[in-house]
Amino acid sequence: MFGDSIRRLDLDEAKRLPFIRQPVFLLVLMAIAMPIAFATWSALLNNFVIEAANFTGVEIGWLHTIREIPGFLAIGVIFLIIFIREQVLGLISLILLGGATALTAYFPTVGGIMVLTLISSIGFHYYETVNQSVQLQWIDKANAPQTLGWLTAAGSAASLVAYGLLVLTWKTLNLSYEFVYMTAGGITVLIAAFCLIYFPQFETPNPQNKTMVLRKRYWLYYALQFVSGARRQIFVVFAAFMMVERFGFEVHEVTALFLINYVANMIFAPLIGRAIGVYGERNMLVFEYVGLTLVFLAYGGIYYFGWGVVLAASLYVVNHLFFSMAFALKTYFQKIADPADIAPTAAVAFTINHIAAVFLPVVLGYMWINSPGSVFIAAACMAITSLALSLLIPRHPEPGRETIFARAVPQAAE
Repeated sequence: MFGDSIRRLDLDEAKRLPFIRQPVFLLVLMAIAMPIAFATWSALLNNFVIEAANFTGVEIGWLHTIREIPGFLAIGVIFLIIFIREQVLGLISLILLGGATALTAYFPTVGGIMVLTLISSIGFHYYETVNQSVQLQWIDKANAPQTLGWLTAAGSAASLVAYGLLVLTWKTLNLSYEFVYMTAGGITVLIAAFCLIYFPQFETPNPQNKTMVLRKRYWLYYALQFVSGARRQIFVVFAAFMMVERFGFEVHEVTALFLINYVANMIFAPLIGRAIGVYGERNMLVFEYVGLTLVFLAYGGIYYFGWGVVLAASLYVVNHLFFSMAFALKTYFQKIADPADIAPTAAVAFTINHIAAVFLPVVLGYMWINSPGSVFIAAACMAITSLALSLLIPRHPEPGRETIFARAVPQAAE
């Protein structure tokens, strides 16, 4: 089987394979494997760090800054794909993520948590960079929104199972952090190792540039990535932390909230993919950013006006639904990109996405100590900036018409 698995097939040849050996099924398995480790890590994180190491907003800010450093260095993928195929690199990264997650609870100190977070983050961010690249190379443009929607739903289903088991068993079976982290991380490692052995190597028709690509005509995509990374950090770092710190949520309660999120994503992600195909990337991104602005303003109101836990939990779920529309940004880039630019631009975009993420959690961690509400007001301002930028996307983007200011002309080499 292993000898067969290292055969190289182009995408047309791969269509003749059984579905369970085709590229799309590999993407499905990868979409399932990643959140089993990452979602479990996220669900337990805030309770674990508070109980094990007495974290405050300052330490959680530093933790997420360390977690985002590999995202900032995702541009290193361009160097690695000179020597390692993207498909292999993505699966090795999943193994790194799963392995580090499995060991997390065995080092319950500030230093241990920081080091293992860094290792798991290298796996997570390099996987995400490669995964975005191969998705856009392997999936046909016409079917991309719907297929990406189904892949999002598959990842949500995996998270749903992980969270559902946590909700049902955390208290009833008196589970430990060690057992849960080891089980979730180990499953991710096993799935990734299976995929390394089982699937052929898939060749794309357009060889990828293996040098850093920065093109002027992609400037709007870069700008949207930058603001998106800054805004998303505020939610990722502080929204769940607020539920634990302000409202005293326990592990099973935080997990139940995540569970609701992923049920909603399973239902709505395919519908969002269909809507992107019908209404276009610009309209869907505008809708997302208007919604996020209102959500973050309401988060601020929890602190300024004393609004309660029911609203906070509801906002958390609605926020996730708006974030699930973000793959419209992927399909926008797919439509404007030179096919050979997809891999290097995915790496560059991930680095741009994480520029603010490296320093923002620390800065906002200190701001959180004095004024938690102002952190969410800052996020609302970033959502408004994203809204303004999204209005510059044409209704039908294509090479040579990347923004409303560009005329549809044959693209020139840059």
